[in-house]
Amino acid sequence: MQAVVLAAGKGTRLRPLTDDKPKVLVEVNGTPLIEDVFDNLIDAGATELVVVVGYKAEQIIDRYGDEYRDVPITYTHQREQLGLAHAILQAEPHVDGDFMLMLGDNVFRGNLGDVTNRQREDRADAAFLVEEVPYEEASRYGVLDTNEYGEVVEVVEKPDDPPSNLVMTGFYTFTPAIFHACHLVQPSDRGEYELPDAIDLLIQSGRTIDAIRLDGWRIDVGYPEDRDRAEDWLDELADEDDDAGEADNADEVVVDE
Repeated sequence: MQAVVLAAGKGTRLRPLTDDKPKVLVEVNGTPLIEDVFDNLIDAGATELVVVVGYKAEQIIDRYGDEYRDVPITYTHQREQLGLAHAILQAEPHVDGDFMLMLGDNVFRGNLGDVTNRQREDRADAAFLVEEVPYEEASRYGVLDTNEYGEVVEVVEKPDDPPSNLVMTGFYTFTPAIFHACHLVQPSDRGEYELPDAIDLLIQSGRTIDAIRLDGWRIDVGYPEDRDRAEDWLDELADEDDDAGEADNADEVVVDE
């Protein structure tokens, strides 16, 4: 399955970390955000990476070239920052079937494979990895409403009065039907072509979208403090792995012959 990575943003909220680099090259524990995204997508089965670049695109292209971990990379340019639906359309000429989509500024440790497996079942037209957040934080995200079957029935972008505390995480799978929906989207009050509006068009046309609950964690690195929090979590995860390894070694019994 191909994977589209949205990596065109300037990251103005991440300044000064983005004064001289695109947002996705900000490092977390020495690893650029986009590299962590690439690793997650390849581990989830990506056969090609289609990267939508924009701000300081040459830095990304020069760094990664035509492939990463033997997986080919295709670059496409978003000349103006006009929203996620607009960014997705820049990938349309390079996508020929169902695909994964990940935002380039998220650090994930979770069950991405559950989402791709659901897409391969051909039961749904799209599948989203979703998570519950405190209600007071929900208005920062695209908020979902689901039915009793776990299917998405509504998506609202950054609502003042969220219908739930279930939000999109930045990892999705789609059929090419999403491109048609993105073409139909009208600019929002912010002057952008919003992904939730395209998703609502899919729902209104009778498409089925499954919500898969996140088993793990993710951090949307939007501010410098988010980068710091991601580093702390990864350090904690590494410490847990080290402790587990030491415990396994302690359990080994050596028998002299």
